[in-house]
Amino acid sequence: MDAQQFLAEFGHIANAPGGVGRLRQMILVLAAAGDLITTSAQTSGIPLLLSIERQKREHKEQKKVVPKQAIISAAQSKAPAHWALCRLGDLTLTITGGGTPSKNNPRYWAGDIPWASVKDLKDQKYLSVTADHISIEGLAESSSNLIPANRVIVCTRMGLGKIAINTVALAINQDLKAFELPAEVNQDFFFILYKTRELKGTGTTVAGIRQDQLLALPAALPPIEEQSRIVAKVDELMSLCDTLEAQQQQRRSLQNNLRQSTLQAVAAATSPHELRATWARLADNFGQLFDAPEDVAGFKGLILDLAVSGQLLNIEHRTTSTGTALLDAIAAARLDWSTKCEGQERKEALGMLKKLRVQTPVAIESELPGHWIWASMLQISQAIVDCDHKTAPYVGEGIHLIRTTDIRNGRMLLGNTRKISEETYLQWAKRLQPTGGDIFFTREAPMGEVAIVPDQEKVCLGQRSMLIRLFHDLFNNQFLIYVIQSPSFQIRMREAAIGMTVKHINVSGVEELLVPVPPKAEQDRIVAIVYQLFRMCDHLADQLSQKQKTAGHLASSAVASITGIAIAPEKEEPVKAPQTEVVAPLRLGTLPAVTDQSPLATLLSRQKGSMNAGDLFQRYGGEIDAFYAQLKLEISHGWIEAPPSDPEAEGFASVRVKEQA
Repeated sequence: MDAQQFLAEFGHIANAPGGVGRLRQMILVLAAAGDLITTSAQTSGIPLLLSIERQKREHKEQKKVVPKQAIISAAQSKAPAHWALCRLGDLTLTITGGGTPSKNNPRYWAGDIPWASVKDLKDQKYLSVTADHISIEGLAESSSNLIPANRVIVCTRMGLGKIAINTVALAINQDLKAFELPAEVNQDFFFILYKTRELKGTGTTVAGIRQDQLLALPAALPPIEEQSRIVAKVDELMSLCDTLEAQQQQRRSLQNNLRQSTLQAVAAATSPHELRATWARLADNFGQLFDAPEDVAGFKGLILDLAVSGQLLNIEHRTTSTGTALLDAIAAARLDWSTKCEGQERKEALGMLKKLRVQTPVAIESELPGHWIWASMLQISQAIVDCDHKTAPYVGEGIHLIRTTDIRNGRMLLGNTRKISEETYLQWAKRLQPTGGDIFFTREAPMGEVAIVPDQEKVCLGQRSMLIRLFHDLFNNQFLIYVIQSPSFQIRMREAAIGMTVKHINVSGVEELLVPVPPKAEQDRIVAIVYQLFRMCDHLADQLSQKQKTAGHLASSAVASITGIAIAPEKEEPVKAPQTEVVAPLRLGTLPAVTDQSPLATLLSRQKGSMNAGDLFQRYGGEIDAFYAQLKLEISHGWIEAPPSDPEAEGFASVRVKEQA
């Protein structure tokens, strides 16, 4: 390694997003290539390999002995000439797999034998405690094996690259392998080698690597004294990385505190003059206060809270009208509508009037401009309806069914919606057919997402959502969107939510949520101001994002120039909605405790312990990747039974994905 080059490029790497992580990986790569230390090359690693081969021939457990691997060429490994070129399997005496006792037999579980799975291999180097234990019967009557202490445990599925040393005897599951290393291989040096090997997993659902592929990975073995020196140098440099990381975290914490105090000063302004002064101070220090695009999200939240509390309006922008007068106008328009409409609409209108007569929303203590007023969601609406259909006979082409997953960040995402037929739509939307300008509000999984129905689009309300229709000439629908998105409203909404595991808000709870009501002209003015400020925020976020990308490219180039390993630039492709369907049946396993974070198992328990994965995904809400991650976690804990194996994923296959026509 060229020390001068390393020092010259250090800043590019360390200060890039994830820079310390890049430094750590670069240290390992340089160590495995022999570039961290100098050597006189008086000895060779070949005698060590010969000794390992002899031990394999004499090993008492011949069935577990790793066979001699194919010869490797110099082109396949970057290493000093005196190192012995080999493969990972040449450094390993034996390899042992594992298995899982039947979860349906309680005698196999809660015994005295620690049983390790992927979830037990965390960031720690040593493995001494496992989440699960099995009995002697469970060990004897399954394919699991008891692994002696001081073996190297690696993942071959659901966690490629994870590695640990067991300090106690334990059993392992089928996703783990145990390596027995000879004295000729320093365990810590083996860690370095393993973490720099290119593990390419295959499989439709869960990436895994076959045992023969794992053992055939290229490696190189230095003399034992060099192994120790390399390990010592890596430990020294990793300690420096720890210090650097702590310093960066401290700097980030100070920056967060400074930004928060500056934002609080803006929010606490008690006069227009003070607000302008604190706002100018904030604008002058953007560069110091905001370091990443996600920092801007908090700023947007502050803007919304200021907007919906009337603090963004100057005195000259305020009107002589009042919020009370606006509520009276809405009430009159609603009464007029109820007398003119017919059929189902008339039924909805009369239902609204009946609800309003008995509604008693709880007042909140929060200052508003004197001519504004608090009102319930029901009071400001022409109509509010909830989704009352349960099953979904989807079709290939048809009308958009808007699920909770199709509403994000104030937008209705129409790229990956399920479709229903015209006949189904007329049945499901018979209470109130959505039109352009209506608002869809999600009340569960996730709760509080909101979007406006686009003009000229025919959509249907999905489960766990509500349709809010306003009198558009009296109330600005975008103002209501901003109110709902504001942090203060989201807090009130969460306080009104019910449920232990999956928080949600019921229909009457949504109707009783309080919103600030300014005159319509002031609503329009506030919407225009927020729009302009959000444009500024988005511009700032784009600048920060571009800054991070540039820093990342510089760091990648620096790492490549030092290590000699070219890093292909990430392709920026447009996001495409996956045309997939979750198809596996799922069943409840061991019932989790109340305190366990197990939303999927909780949902299953409410459905008699069984549900199609697609239906569970719909009830869970959230993104598909988050659903998969949570499902894997709950299966690993045994709260949900693992479905039949997928041969391509070598056994997990809890959720299979199929392409739609």
